[in-house]
Amino acid sequence: MTAIELAMEQLQTLPDEDIREVLDFIGYLRQKEDRAHWADLMQAQQSALHSVWDNDEDEVWNDL
Repeated sequence: MTAIELAMEQLQTLPDEDIREVLDFIGYLRQKEDRAHWADLMQAQQSALHSVWDNDEDEVWNDL
């Protein structure tokens, strides 16, 4: 039996209120994955633009 089949079997035994909690948790897991993806992209952007952002001409903006 696959994990999805097992999960479906277990879900069918739960009351609606508990199923809603499971759905909320699934949403949380998906958002967590999305945030990790965006964090990786922001890190890549930061290192790629470091020389543009960190220069003497823009030093005045560092304290804002």
